[in-house]
Amino acid sequence: MSLSGCGDDKKPASPPSTTSTTSEAPTTTAAAVGEPAPLSGVPSGKEVEVRPALTVKVENTREARPLVGVQSADVVYEEVVEGGITRLAAVFQSQIPAVIGPVRSVRRTDQAIVRPIQGIFVYSGGARYAEDSIRAAPVVRFNESSGGSAMFRERQRKAPHNLFLKAPEIFAKAPTAVGPPAALFTYGSLPASATPAAAVDIGFTNNNAVRWVWDPAAKYWNRFFNGRPDLDSDGTQIHAANVVVQPVRYQGGTGTIGAEAELVGSGAVWVLSRGRVVLGTWQRDDADSPGELLDANGVVVALASGNTWVALPDPKYSVKVS
Repeated sequence: MSLSGCGDDKKPASPPSTTSTTSEAPTTTAAAVGEPAPLSGVPSGKEVEVRPALTVKVENTREARPLVGVQSADVVYEEVVEGGITRLAAVFQSQIPAVIGPVRSVRRTDQAIVRPIQGIFVYSGGARYAEDSIRAAPVVRFNESSGGSAMFRERQRKAPHNLFLKAPEIFAKAPTAVGPPAALFTYGSLPASATPAAAVDIGFTNNNAVRWVWDPAAKYWNRFFNGRPDLDSDGTQIHAANVVVQPVRYQGGTGTIGAEAELVGSGAVWVLSRGRVVLGTWQRDDADSPGELLDANGVVVALASGNTWVALPDPKYSVKVS
């Protein structure tokens, strides 16, 4: 079912300015007493059991640092856009931070990411062909114009790196959003094919290289961006329970503004969880299904409960597990 957005074709209006800082982003969630949250596998409360997902396009450059609210995302997709730089599609459902950003524009890849997730999609704007592509996805869309008071420009940052979303407010503007989302992953024990791993380096180009390092004490992977610890706005290093490295081809090539990831099909995948790695295959037969992560024996790879980052490098980029 396709859901209409609100005023996407209008030119962005000047959103209300604010002097409030984006250095802190308190999170709202429900007590962990109910069923596992669909996008994290972590037990959640009744509110999470009915809440739609919120996907936000977030900038991923040095100028965008520190990112705000991204650590609260259940799933983050790291996609290649023009010039080989990367952007994030951060998906929130079990936790909703007060502020998320910086918010940037939609790309053709995003419609394939959100089709199985549905819910709400927030972005700053975009080229006509990119906006046309997201209109075909089953999401309620908001850009800088239609988001109204839920989106604001932070005076302490320079444009275009200063657009932020007041996340709790956007849910009230989207009562028809479909939710909760279906699970994207299976959670449980790793297959016997998993082997020890301490780190993974992903050779995103144009100063966007990423390194994830396993922290055995904390039991998660710490993120490094362009050689430095990647910090969220509260000063904590961004980390993940699971890291999925899924190389995909980009129609038009990674150097073009219209680059679009081919997310339907199959290919090699590295799944890192619990200080171990499984080398296998990703398989997605149609755009409306989340697909599967399979080991070399065709067994579904179960993840640890918690947040997951999915890297979508071009197959030409280097991936090194150590």
